Amino acid sequence: METYLNDWIAKLLAFLPNLLTAVLILVASIWLARLLGNALIRVLKRRNADPEVTLLLAQITRWGIIAAGVITALQRFFDVTAFLAGLGIMGFTIGFALQDIMQNFVAGTILLIQQPFNVGDAIEVAGYGGTVLAINLRTTEMRTWDGRVVIIPNAEVLSNVITNYTRAERRRIKVPVGVAYDADLDAAREAILEAIRTVPGYLPEPAPVVVSDTFGDSAINLTTYFWIDTSKTGLFDATDTAVRAIKAELDRRGIDIPFPIRTVYLHSQT
Repeated sequence: METYLNDWIAKLLAFLPNLLTAVLILVASIWLARLLGNALIRVLKRRNADPEVTLLLAQITRWGIIAAGVITALQRFFDVTAFLAGLGIMGFTIGFALQDIMQNFVAGTILLIQQPFNVGDAIEVAGYGGTVLAINLRTTEMRTWDGRVVIIPNAEVLSNVITNYTRAERRRIKVPVGVAYDADLDAAREAILEAIRTVPGYLPEPAPVVVSDTFGDSAINLTTYFWIDTSKTGLFDATDTAVRAIKAELDRRGIDIPFPIRTVYLHSQT
């Protein structure tokens, strides 16, 4: 009996260091999970991320750290290699079956953290241009310039070039116009430059440019380039104002914007 008791005490004493180490690992992993989860919530809140998405990512982070702590603690008692191999095979199978969903989920997470655009921004991506309505974990919703609502997978958004017009402090406007062949091009250029200065948000620098592009069928085609302050006006408003102002100034100076002209020759058969 005494021998059995001594053996039991010896085994207990040998077991206690591993038990204490495992407990410390679990406590540390729980503490670290809470710390990093709360830190992630603060970061995402500063970036105005969706609250539900923020909580979901925080929970994934916390449980991931705790799971790693549990596996590390179990390693003190037995070899978890076979267990991890089984989890790996199961995870690979599930990941392969849900690869598109997981790919979009990861892309959505990256978009929420990096924030190349926010809800309400005017952007162009994957061949679509419009205003961002929502950024979800799997998809991004946009209302295009012509009023359609499109839902784009986040993996496609992340893998394409993103143009964010809202974040640009200034933007270049392009306005083409044709003047008659008998028009004074210098006078036309002066009239156009005078007109665009009336556009709200017009920027004198970089300097505006009026380029004589091509000889058209019935007009010499000019193209005007100038810059606007996007905090004061938008692309469509600036373009509309510029076209109206150029038309009015050319009319005031008697410079024609000609209609297409065709010359028809009739040949007599007699």
